[in-house]
Amino acid sequence: MIDLKDKPTIAGDKITLRPFKTAEDFPYIEACLQDPEVIKLTGSSSEYNREEVLDWYNTRNEQPERLDLAIMDRERKVLVGEAVVNLYDENNHSMNFRILIGPRGRDQGFGSEATQLVVDYIFKNTDLNQLTLSVFAFNPRAKRVYEKVGFIIDSVDEKDLESEGEWIDSINMKLTREDWKQKQVEE
Repeated sequence: MIDLKDKPTIAGDKITLRPFKTAEDFPYIEACLQDPEVIKLTGSSSEYNREEVLDWYNTRNEQPERLDLAIMDRERKVLVGEAVVNLYDENNHSMNFRILIGPRGRDQGFGSEATQLVVDYIFKNTDLNQLTLSVFAFNPRAKRVYEKVGFIIDSVDEKDLESEGEWIDSINMKLTREDWKQKQVEE
């Protein structure tokens, strides 16, 4: 098991990743979670229970087996999304990465920077072998971000999500510690 009980604050050029401050952050994360584009790209349902979601975010900083960080726009000082490392896989000594950027943070490079900051943090501060993720085929922007950071396609789950009457593939990607180290040397 990986110990992620210490929740870091990580400063980047455009964003800061930090633990959630639920009272302050909730209106912003709630707006992200209810955004139609976020709902579609994450394959979420549009059903929303405010109390359940509030309870969920109130417990994020207490979870030792996962890392949930708010993505803050440094200039405007507002929450624009979240970055999460969760779902420990003991057999591969790996964890899953996911990210969402709401409407206030799109098309500004925040997703790329947040992804790189989280990946660097995990490989510098844990002994995980790899990070994995899944991205739906109708989200090529996110796939490009992941590839830029170093993730490679591992497999495809065909027809994984029904969206607007069509079946969408889920692309499974991974980034190994070795590939991350190699990328650091090349840069």
